Amino acid sequence: MATETSKAVLITGCSSGIGEATARRLARAGWTVYASARRLESIESLAGDGCKLLRLDVTDEQSMRAAVEVIVRDHGAVGVLVNNAGYSQGGAIEQVPMEAVRRQFETNVFGAIALTQLALPAMRAQRWGRIVNVGSMGGRLTFPGGGLYHATKYSLEAISDALRFEVKGFGVDVTLVEPGLITTEFAKSAVASVVEAQSASMGANRAESADGSNPYERFNVKLAAMTTGVYESPIRHLGGAPDVVAKAIERAISRRRSPSRMLLTPSARLTVLQRKLLPDRLWDAMMRTQLPQPR
Repeated sequence: MATETSKAVLITGCSSGIGEATARRLARAGWTVYASARRLESIESLAGDGCKLLRLDVTDEQSMRAAVEVIVRDHGAVGVLVNNAGYSQGGAIEQVPMEAVRRQFETNVFGAIALTQLALPAMRAQRWGRIVNVGSMGGRLTFPGGGLYHATKYSLEAISDALRFEVKGFGVDVTLVEPGLITTEFAKSAVASVVEAQSASMGANRAESADGSNPYERFNVKLAAMTTGVYESPIRHLGGAPDVVAKAIERAISRRRSPSRMLLTPSARLTVLQRKLLPDRLWDAMMRTQLPQPR
């Protein structure tokens, strides 16, 4: 076991998007990076950037424990934990099967909690550590059709706020990054989740009108189109590429005192400000201009 302070970095969800960009950036900057994903073949290219590869499933406690143990054995501690793994479960709340609800929270919330619990003892022992939770502007506001995803990001807000106070005295800093629109495969998976949730719900005879029709059909069709369209509309220029988040994470873990929050991209700053200024009824009215209200 290493005796000097470990600054080894463990990043979850590195098969694409923010996780992949962060792993590449930190490895190229000289950090010892353990990139992880459920399938090792999905992150093989990161080895060429100097990353060490780990199979890690944030819904599997044994998998998480094994990954942390590898780093503790080699370096003494996980010095930096980046809880990035996550996805969006879309669809009207009535229509999303409970199995999908649980999977959303297992991936986006419970995995981050479990890894934090596993990494903290060695961080505390060495009196230094950094925990970065990848949240979203979606933790500060809610769009219809994304309630379950937003609930997980709101959870990360609360967890990060409490944890920041609880571990500061041990030399561990907690940073929550809140990206806005980021051009990744996120939109495709979000749209697919709406379709899957609707199909599963109707197959189980839930959320049907008296005549057997789907009361959320128009809503879901528009939701899927809007989710895809926002990544193709002019508003995408107010977003950014995954490396915008990767750069922010690098800045956060490199500082002597890490920032507690980082709201990233103009789209996030503008939308969060808009939500802050609008009372609930005006916000709902604005949402009705974007989506048909189920009736």
